[in-house]
Amino acid sequence: MDRFASMETFVSVVDAGSFSAAARRLGVGQPAVSKSIAHLEDKLGVRLLLRSTRGLTPTEAGHSFYKHARRAIEEADEAELAARGAGTGLSGRLRICAAVTFARLHILPKLKSFLVEHPELNIDVVLDDRNIDLLEEGIDIALRMGTLGDSGMTARGIARSQRLVLGTPAYFAAAGEPQVPADLVAHQAIIYDQRGGGGAWAFRRGTSEVSVSVSGRVQVTAAEGVRAAVLADMGVAIASEWMFAPELASGAVKPVLVDWSLPPMDLWAIYPTGRMASAKARAFVAFVEAALAASGERASEVVSSHKPRSA
Repeated sequence: MDRFASMETFVSVVDAGSFSAAARRLGVGQPAVSKSIAHLEDKLGVRLLLRSTRGLTPTEAGHSFYKHARRAIEEADEAELAARGAGTGLSGRLRICAAVTFARLHILPKLKSFLVEHPELNIDVVLDDRNIDLLEEGIDIALRMGTLGDSGMTARGIARSQRLVLGTPAYFAAAGEPQVPADLVAHQAIIYDQRGGGGAWAFRRGTSEVSVSVSGRVQVTAAEGVRAAVLADMGVAIASEWMFAPELASGAVKPVLVDWSLPPMDLWAIYPTGRMASAKARAFVAFVEAALAASGERASEVVSSHKPRSA
């Protein structure tokens, strides 16, 4: 087996998590996969995989080799695609990452049209509200929201949504509606304990700026928890229009303090350090932009590309 084929086999083993799963994916026998990895380790003079009863885990050298091998395979795929011409469509595998609620409401219901357009493309969707290590997880493109920091990763702003103070009509019927931001201190706040969340809420109206520290008995680490608590009439929350789009449309939740504005929520496309933005990744980002715009979900106040501090 040549060097490039060995690299492809190794990447498939890491992605699949086992020799047998990689063999099925590659359409070869498991002994051939095991032999290829053993030959590769002998040639490199290092152990790439640790074998245990729980499966396979890349060593430190294996992690490093995986990142470079995967990038080489992607660039080879890009070269083939360019040689064949754009008319042949996209193929292979695209691994994306997005926040759970945003993907559930705005990506997954619309993903079928993207797959129909590219019938030879397979997509892995990793759902996580946390900022996971994109290289460690083999992510091609991540969709992240909020204010980014600085690192070697490249980010491009692709959409923006207003943020609102909202709750259910039943909650406001019982607790009253706040008339000014300071009234929120008397309310139960659902605190989102992730980037862009917390208990300090800053408001602006004209030239006036007000910061309010809120509190509540419920604090959650995932947007799905914020949604569930608000819809259970447990309190108010600050959330983007994206997070409660169906309920805002139906009237199941009600925005208050609408004459005050909050910092908007930006949506970013994040590309891992050192990795070219593949045609597949670029096409997916374009699909997300178009899908949000078609739904009227404020998709195109595009923020300038830059290198964020800590993506």
